[in-house]
Amino acid sequence: MQTVKGVKEGQMEFLVPDVYDASMMDGIPLKESYTYEDYAKLPEGAPYQLIGGELVMTPSPTPYHQEISRKLAFKIVSFLEKNNLGTLYYAPLDVFLSDGDVYQPDIIFISRKRLEIIGKKKIEGAPDIVIEVLSPGTAYYDLRKKYRAYQEYGVREYWIVDPELKKIEVYENQDKKFKIYSEAEGEGTVSSKVLDELVISLNEIF
Repeated sequence: MQTVKGVKEGQMEFLVPDVYDASMMDGIPLKESYTYEDYAKLPEGAPYQLIGGELVMTPSPTPYHQEISRKLAFKIVSFLEKNNLGTLYYAPLDVFLSDGDVYQPDIIFISRKRLEIIGKKKIEGAPDIVIEVLSPGTAYYDLRKKYRAYQEYGVREYWIVDPELKKIEVYENQDKKFKIYSEAEGEGTVSSKVLDELVISLNEIF
């Protein structure tokens, strides 16, 4: 059974999903650190992401989470189709950043100039934009480990969408350091540096 445990960091408390338990699935022995080769042995649809060498269970998203993701993706896709800028994908789709980091972001954008990173089974490299919609079971990783990995491996822009606060933060990558580019909470708009002239109104998303 999938469970979560509480972890408190400073003033923030997170729910952290369980990591892989070898007794729950055949074929992969218990190890201190896993690789993409191990991850690829999981049954199709298994609820895991490979984060820092750990196989981390990913809770199923709520209907509200999916509604927000759908609205945001629709707005961006409409913009992309008008301007022929690239392509958008949705979870679940593997994004291979390293042999120990294979994530399934909620939304990813790949520019027309970088379509070669789209492989037959996975995205083979850092997307131009990654968007994560927070949920209690994934926020710890989205705001900590995955944040640092997206930064280090060269994701050009990272959006953090908080359904509870009705907030969107857009970070641009400057020399492997994320810096806030645009943010809004409750109302107002956010914009993208990578997708110039894209403006998202919060009241159309939440």
